[in-house]
Amino acid sequence: MKMKLIVIGLLAVAGLATAQKPKSQKELEAVQAVISAQTPDAKIAAVDNLLSKFKDTEFKVLVLVMAGEAARQKNDSARAIIYGNRALEADPKNAHALLLVSGQLAQGTKEFDLDKDEKVKRATKLASDALAAIPSAPKTNPQIPDEQWENIKKEMSSQAHETLGMLASVDKKFDAAISEFKMAIEGSSTPEPSAMVRLAATYTNAKRYDEANAIVDKVLALANVPESVKKFAQEEKQRVAKLKGGQ
Repeated sequence: MKMKLIVIGLLAVAGLATAQKPKSQKELEAVQAVISAQTPDAKIAAVDNLLSKFKDTEFKVLVLVMAGEAARQKNDSARAIIYGNRALEADPKNAHALLLVSGQLAQGTKEFDLDKDEKVKRATKLASDALAAIPSAPKTNPQIPDEQWENIKKEMSSQAHETLGMLASVDKKFDAAISEFKMAIEGSSTPEPSAMVRLAATYTNAKRYDEANAIVDKVLALANVPESVKKFAQEEKQRVAKLKGGQ
């Protein structure tokens, strides 16, 4: 899943400059170091530095989410979850942290994991909590126009539905997964090709092969689809053909 938190993270950076005020010049410099960090490692280091020196900073939740997003960019899911959990400890209703942790848990949960049920239960609750929190989520930057913020919240809701679809699919609740993936796709102004392929795979698992093929063909007809997603779509088309032929 291509996490839309990338966009949210960028908006959070802008919000740092306007939403709160540092209590001292030293804190301001530490905040500016977070804003100016150019790599995931530098971002994480700057966040750790800020929080080690200013434990009660008003920027705590925002920068923890940013550190979690930086860890996600490094494919360090465990560390992303740690930062996300720390953000939730400070603000249990923070939609960005809820999306980050639930999404990472969903991507890392497999059918035969010994703790699958526990992870699915927690991730499902977090994603559901995110859906409940998103409508009233405060702007990360007060300067964002209301219309733009409403569109951002729609994308956040889309992400939550995709996460719920992944979790339902792991539990082999294919009808529920199909419903969630469809809401993720229909609720986004720019549907993620990865969500579309996940919907196709779920149709396949539910033995709805023609619907799976139709979605895969849509993905393969799109421009600028990442090669990894295109390969996933091509493999799914082959899987459909094999399963359909064996009926």
